[in-house]
Amino acid sequence: MKAASMSHSLCPVEITQKLIQCPSVTPLEGGALDYLNSLLAPSGFEVSRPVFSDTDTPDIENFFAKIQGGEGPHLSFAGHTDVVPTGEESLWTLPPFAGEVRDGMIYGRGTADMKGGVAAFAAASLRYLGEHGAPKGTLSFLITGDEEGPAINGTIKLLKWAAERGEAFDACIVGEPTNPNALGDAIKVGRRGSQSGWLTIRGKQGHVAYPHLALNPVPLLAKIVAHINYKVMDQGTDFFQPTNLEFVTFDVGNPASNVIPESAKARFNCRYNDLWNKDKIETFLHDCIAECGLPDGFEVVLDLEPDLSQVFLTKSEDLISSFSDAVTKVTGKVPELSTGGGTSDARFIKDYCPVIEFGLVGQTMHQIDERVDVEDLHNLAEIYYQFLLSYFPPK
Repeated sequence: MKAASMSHSLCPVEITQKLIQCPSVTPLEGGALDYLNSLLAPSGFEVSRPVFSDTDTPDIENFFAKIQGGEGPHLSFAGHTDVVPTGEESLWTLPPFAGEVRDGMIYGRGTADMKGGVAAFAAASLRYLGEHGAPKGTLSFLITGDEEGPAINGTIKLLKWAAERGEAFDACIVGEPTNPNALGDAIKVGRRGSQSGWLTIRGKQGHVAYPHLALNPVPLLAKIVAHINYKVMDQGTDFFQPTNLEFVTFDVGNPASNVIPESAKARFNCRYNDLWNKDKIETFLHDCIAECGLPDGFEVVLDLEPDLSQVFLTKSEDLISSFSDAVTKVTGKVPELSTGGGTSDARFIKDYCPVIEFGLVGQTMHQIDERVDVEDLHNLAEIYYQFLLSYFPPK
């Protein structure tokens, strides 16, 4: 479909370029929030920029902007302006913080993940305000600089900060790059949970030449890891793919070739669907360990980390159908309702209101030569604009 026409001042490509030119590698603000402030405040948005701190993590500046035109629902757009490091800059076809366009593609770190999404929603919002005035309700932006980092001083605290000031959200759109191949492929309506942890086996240290005086934890841990690895946890559910638990490292920390180590540990991550939670995963692991048998003298320590990424599924039919209609109107496609992929800050937002995710094509995110199609940027802005028209019917 032909990209929607838009005045030069509201061009999502130009806004994306300005954002890319801000080197906002986590935890640096890099000028990206300054630019958003200069873009939204003149149109009537009330802007706040709270900074959050925590032990052993960098301070993070966040961004909340809202405009209200009377009583009505509160729609928020959530995203982030922080980006991952560029890697070796000499390997890029075009400079990673230049935002240059070549052959219909705009290059730069964060184009897909997710400065392009932020730019498209800003362009759509400003277009709506310019054509129809403030919405009958509240329109806001929840933007963090800590999505690509530890996510401790970002969205989770920004939501709490907003709620303490009386903000009540009715729906949220997260502009993450949800489309695998082409714009219009998929809307994320949920995410699998993510649970990490360590499995440690403690034995008894000793000399390799005298194994009968030691208890070697390495073979036992290897046996348990292999047993768990071949377990099928489930077959998937209506909206979620099967749960998988993967071991990602196996550590002994033993530099000596003639010493049997005292302990060995393995780190794992489980991506789970709506059949599971932290307690069930822990029970599953203990059962697997018991099936392997635990010889006398050995100790097993299972340490699960806090469950900050719980499984969720958005069931707001009005929100999903209205946004799907906007996607179909612009792209001609009926988007798949997906729960695949990794985690996002939607895992925090789901505790405050229904949330869905839709953004650009994510094939090059975090890669050298990250880039997006210029036409996709225009059409994404048009999708957001069409959704705004349905969510806030013009007065």
